[in-house]
Amino acid sequence: MNAPQLLLPPALNPELGPDDPLCALWLAQVSLRLRREVAWCWHQRGVSQPAPGALPAAGDPAQDSLDLLRFRDDKRRFFDADPTARYLDDCLAALAPSPQHSARRGDWAWIAAECRLTPAAQFVLACALAGRADAALGPVCAACLNDASRPWPTFALAQRLWDEPLAIAACADAGHALFRHGLLSLPPGRDALDWHQPLEMPSRVAQALLEPFATFTADDDLPPRREIPPALQPLLARLRCDPPSAMQVLPLQGAHGTDFAAWAQTLAQACGRGLMGVGDGVTAERGLGGIATLAWLQGCDLLLPEHWQERCCAGAADGAWTAPISALPLRWMLPVGEGSAALRGVPPGLLLPAWPVAPLDTPARTAQLVQALATAAPAVRAAGPEAARRFRLAERPLARVAAAACGLGPDAGARELFAVCRAEARLELDGLANAVATRFDLDELVLPANQASQLREIVDAMGALGRVHHDWGTARAWNEGGLSVLFCGPPGTGKTMAAEALAQTLALPMYRIDLSQVVNKYIGETEKNLRRIFDAAETSDCLMFFDEADALFGKRTEVRDAHDRFANIEISYLLERMERFKGLAVLASNRRKDLDEAFTRRLRHIVEFPMPGVPERERLWRQAFPARVDIGSLDCRWLGQQFELAGGHIRSAAFNACLIAAGRAPQAEARVDMVHVLGAVRRELEKMNRVAGREQFGRYAPLLESTP
Repeated sequence: MNAPQLLLPPALNPELGPDDPLCALWLAQVSLRLRREVAWCWHQRGVSQPAPGALPAAGDPAQDSLDLLRFRDDKRRFFDADPTARYLDDCLAALAPSPQHSARRGDWAWIAAECRLTPAAQFVLACALAGRADAALGPVCAACLNDASRPWPTFALAQRLWDEPLAIAACADAGHALFRHGLLSLPPGRDALDWHQPLEMPSRVAQALLEPFATFTADDDLPPRREIPPALQPLLARLRCDPPSAMQVLPLQGAHGTDFAAWAQTLAQACGRGLMGVGDGVTAERGLGGIATLAWLQGCDLLLPEHWQERCCAGAADGAWTAPISALPLRWMLPVGEGSAALRGVPPGLLLPAWPVAPLDTPARTAQLVQALATAAPAVRAAGPEAARRFRLAERPLARVAAAACGLGPDAGARELFAVCRAEARLELDGLANAVATRFDLDELVLPANQASQLREIVDAMGALGRVHHDWGTARAWNEGGLSVLFCGPPGTGKTMAAEALAQTLALPMYRIDLSQVVNKYIGETEKNLRRIFDAAETSDCLMFFDEADALFGKRTEVRDAHDRFANIEISYLLERMERFKGLAVLASNRRKDLDEAFTRRLRHIVEFPMPGVPERERLWRQAFPARVDIGSLDCRWLGQQFELAGGHIRSAAFNACLIAAGRAPQAEARVDMVHVLGAVRRELEKMNRVAGREQFGRYAPLLESTP
């Protein structure tokens, strides 16, 4: 007898029809077997003519299980004798699966061959797909299971429907190919599926099975591919010759803000593969399995988000890498920073050699920024090349800068563009350095002509640095290095003030290095702190101020023990990083002779700050008081001649004089007289352990007799 032609759709919902014929056949297997089981449930409950469309009422599930043996032979006879059951049996016989060749990667036949799925395993897969895709399936499943609280396909239901129950039992294990390849998912922390738990299939996998000819890409549009440098061609050749036959983890090593997606796309295309991205909201527990299986079905590599290890696998020895999806022959691209800390938790056997993503050089940054500023104000566009030199941003921060700069008004210029760049750079120095609010200009400094000229030369050199490096070609020899200068001289001679004036004139942020946080008694820690400082300062030009620099840049000593050896290593490392620092480094020291000679050789300028002479001290006394303070009665010439004080001490005495004057006449106008200044000078000399005798105050000594 020939089997009748199947007129029923493959699913209970007639609108559901997958593109893959073999997938439709297996869904039809589920639908027909459910219909046949419903017919048996009516017969078992003694109803020969059920109402059209009605389902059997639920009974006692325990009794139903106990009756399986009692009704085994009756059920077989019913299937042979009942017209409806016999018709459904004939339909199932007509749908008996035969060997099928895959039409393309990812279709049902390809999955069955790749995972070596038995007919029973394919039926379990079809049950899970039907439960995910067909909303009408729930009540029918509950009726067949005789349990209204379980309206979903389960292993128990699959075993009841399939003709070989033992073959279904072999699929209910985490080691089965259905779970190892992520086609079905287990509850977290379980190594086997409960017989009555739902057959869970990731929604992305269900979509791929229903539409195997569709292409699923990453969540966001991928950026254009990059040019692969010649030095990395051998590594690319290895990736091409080593397609993933098992799980592979390819670290993409680059700075924060690197366009890892563009490089991942470049590598995937060069290897003849697609690329899928993992969104930031995906975790190892939620969503990752479905995306990984979909990537495997489509022959794509998978790009993880930045900081994946820290965010999803912190504290775990294996993280997501030992999940069932680890059986997938899939290449995972993992963005990491410099060093190997981000790779902790990744089994070494999975790691491929890291792909180094070089930062953008100045010409590339300039080209990208100038192109992106096409719609910005003219002055902003003109400042683009200088911004690209001063702010060494990666691709994505640079794109954000350009977007913000294009939104500035028509009157915006270089200052506004630099402010946007500086906000994007965000120096994170973690307490190792303190930001300094600059207060002075170069015109406020009181210095001899030679020192004032040297400071002007430093300003001019910083302004010409970009042109000399990139137009004249010195960048290659000097590694785009910035300027390192030394300010040396006695305390109070204006070294810190001069550093602030340079930062103010050059419009650079200034950071004072906190030696108490940098220098550490433990071996190697000082070097680590210095590295963090210089790495953070690499993104943008700034002025790094090292006060008491001899504590860091002291002379290397003869090695007598391990401490001497590591101290010399720290100095050598510091010298090397100073040479590569691209901003302005200002070091201040009271003891120039204590500095290492190798360090002074690397300095562009050494500015000696001498004790001020009489003319300079007179100017300092006149400038030390605020403009609103009346100092008409002060003899600044005599003060400059009589007291050999540095500028810092003069400013301190002026401040104390203001406090004395305000305390004695709080309601009077702001006025400072000689008596107030002389009292403050006497206290300043006492602080310096210098004799403050009557003869030092000359003709103004009587003024001190009335003061305490």
